[in-house]
Amino acid sequence: MPKVTKGKGNKKPASIEKEEPIITVVDKTVKKGIKRKASSSVGKNVKKVPSINEEATTGTTQEVEDEEIQLPRTMTLKTSDRLSTKGEKATLKLVSWNLNGIRAWIKGDGLKYIEQEQPDMICFQELKCDKEKIPSEATPTGYKSYWLSGDTAGYSGVGLLTKIDPIEVKFGIGIPEHDNEGRVITAEYEKFYFVVSYIPNSGRKLVRLEYRQEFNEAFRNYLKELDKKKPVIWCGDLNVSHQSIDLANAKSNTKTAGYTQEERDDFTKILADGFIDSFRHLYPEQRDAYTFWSYFRSSRDRNIGWRLDYFIISSRLQENLCDVIHQTGVYGSDHCPIVLLLSV
Repeated sequence: MPKVTKGKGNKKPASIEKEEPIITVVDKTVKKGIKRKASSSVGKNVKKVPSINEEATTGTTQEVEDEEIQLPRTMTLKTSDRLSTKGEKATLKLVSWNLNGIRAWIKGDGLKYIEQEQPDMICFQELKCDKEKIPSEATPTGYKSYWLSGDTAGYSGVGLLTKIDPIEVKFGIGIPEHDNEGRVITAEYEKFYFVVSYIPNSGRKLVRLEYRQEFNEAFRNYLKELDKKKPVIWCGDLNVSHQSIDLANAKSNTKTAGYTQEERDDFTKILADGFIDSFRHLYPEQRDAYTFWSYFRSSRDRNIGWRLDYFIISSRLQENLCDVIHQTGVYGSDHCPIVLLLSV
């Protein structure tokens, strides 16, 4: 069974104030009567997209200090007043962000994003830090925190900050061979389950593809069981670009982790069980909408990236869906934060 925590979290004081970054707020709402237009696709001359592969861990990895990533002084936040199909305003804001190392993210002023965005819940992936060593300032005032790390120090790890007290919090999916890398936290709320995940990467030369598929099937069954009880909001770095428009150069990456047919088919199976890719539901044709960019050759500046971060919701939450925002103007990691707006 997954490890369970009832009504307990860590409350910590706010971090020490640093020099304020410049905040620019952009209204993302598309006004009524104006048709959305997808941006032009990547041309034939675009250079090959860097791989998203991570090294497969076969032995003990020593914990090392994360490379410090400086957050630019200009942080551009998008906002949206889009209504649900029921004509209701968003009442819940959720955020997911792969930090690529929580200590470096904190040093880079990443907490300023939470201060400005003010989500009701925010989840993190790739903490790269043992839960006992996470700095106290990682839990801002007003939030409860839940952290999960794996057996290997400095590898993987997920976290949840929430303003709303969960009914119950579980760590893992209840299967020991899939729970030793610190990849899943499930928080139960009154009207839904909130599942935070960092899905395994298939690795260079696809050395973990077979394991990835085993995890996918076990996780799919886990979501199905939750969905029988109440609606599910599943988010995180899912390590897959589902469609060809979800990465800058699909043709040259069919044998690359994150875009193999096997990974994409597994993702399709989960959606077929009664779940919706919230971003693609709202923006089915939008191109160049990425959430991850390699540090290699200024990929982010040129927007040569992958869409790896998602909010997947139970189909019965479709009428509650207001908008999904990719906060591409927020730095501090090789991923950007993504925002889900719901009326619940």
